[in-house]
Amino acid sequence: MSTNITWHQSNVSREEREKLLGQKGLTVWFTGLSASGKSTIASALEKQLLQMKISSYRLDGDNIRFGLNKDLGFGQKDREENIRRIAEVAKLFADSTTISLTSFISPYKSDREIARKLHEDSGIPFVEVYIDAPLEVVEQRDPKGLYKKAKAGEIKEFTGISAPYEAPSSPEIHIHTDKTTVEESVKILIEFLAKNNYITIVN
Repeated sequence: MSTNITWHQSNVSREEREKLLGQKGLTVWFTGLSASGKSTIASALEKQLLQMKISSYRLDGDNIRFGLNKDLGFGQKDREENIRRIAEVAKLFADSTTISLTSFISPYKSDREIARKLHEDSGIPFVEVYIDAPLEVVEQRDPKGLYKKAKAGEIKEFTGISAPYEAPSSPEIHIHTDKTTVEESVKILIEFLAKNNYITIVN
């Protein structure tokens, strides 16, 4: 626990920053099983937003474990700390008026609720997106061969096989990737962001 520290308030409020930069910051939190399509859709959404001249940045589960969270394993406590750290980082990006896109399995409801509360307590919008695909579909995709290894006992505590995944009960957006293309998914997301006045679509 850090002691003898003081929070330094910025000379520029979030509202002023949003007005100066012409956009609002928020976090779009993608959750779902491995190979459900989280990173693919988040990457496509990031590209679409940037093409619209809207600042966005994707925080990917695997990429974060190469640096910030390389000291963490995959047990429950480490998974909790993994999500806690990324929630803090996502909030910082969103506070800067960037649209933060996180693609993490984040299997536990309690951890996702902590991430949501962290944003809401700071007045930052948090949009949970459940990227849903049946287990048999993600096993067939299995681009990294992880399900095969998990079933062979080579990977312990693998979500969906030997570790639980707690599906969101009321996400803002629920996308079935066994029925919806990447392009259709991005369209759904863009329309939601525009409808809720998070972004402005200029014709």
